[in-house]
Amino acid sequence: MPPLTDDTLWAILDGALDDGTVNRLVWQGLGYVETEHGWDTSAVAAAWAEKYPEPPNFIESRPATVQLTRSILPEHKQLLKEELGFRGYTVDQLIPRLTRRATMVSWLLSYRKQHMAGG
Repeated sequence: MPPLTDDTLWAILDGALDDGTVNRLVWQGLGYVETEHGWDTSAVAAAWAEKYPEPPNFIESRPATVQLTRSILPEHKQLLKEELGFRGYTVDQLIPRLTRRATMVSWLLSYRKQHMAGG
């Protein structure tokens, strides 16, 4: 998995990182661990594990992305702008795949801020 650097986050926003890897980064942050017998959710918050015993595909699932948005701490809602200088997509770019990627980056920034030294 790529590290949660600004370059990685920009690669997500720019569409340069494949959807599967982007999903796996969020799943890892949420605590999902793939085993040979399926998914281990012992480290996943109850609200996620109950609704999603297997990690959701955030690119394809609006409900999962909405839940992801709601789980971002209020004080971290502006990290896309504050830390990455992301100004948003243009109107012609406002398609679900890109906006969901932006949500995932926003969540990853919040995760990084909470869990990683120097983040």
